[in-house]
Amino acid sequence: MSRSVATVEASKPDFGNKMKRLREERGVTLRQIADATKISVAALEALERNDISRLPGGIFSRAFVRSYALEVGLDPEQTVRDFLLQFPHDSVTVGSPHVFPDSHPPGSSSKSRTAVTAVVALVVIAALVGIVLFFTLSSR
Repeated sequence: MSRSVATVEASKPDFGNKMKRLREERGVTLRQIADATKISVAALEALERNDISRLPGGIFSRAFVRSYALEVGLDPEQTVRDFLLQFPHDSVTVGSPHVFPDSHPPGSSSKSRTAVTAVVALVVIAALVGIVLFFTLSSR
């Protein structure tokens, strides 16, 4: 993770620290969560440190958060929404029902994918028009 991303995330609510604090208040150890969920202690520690680079990404990261939340008595869907608020990266949000396509931050890769898709569509249309014109004019 780059320094600038880390700095931006440092200014956001601390999801991992909140989860760790709530877990400790309930007297649940990471080992207990790991045994119940089959998620490694290392991945759970990464989650508590906000180190999403150590998580598998996409639906799996959200599943880890959901499982963790259930084990410490939190609402799993609200916990996933909180997680997505702090980490709105495509590596985490892809396929999430909690994230709408227009809710990505400015300059995110979803906008660049949309632009690439539009350019590709225009190129395909132009090629088809060219082929039709070629055959139309060459048959005369």
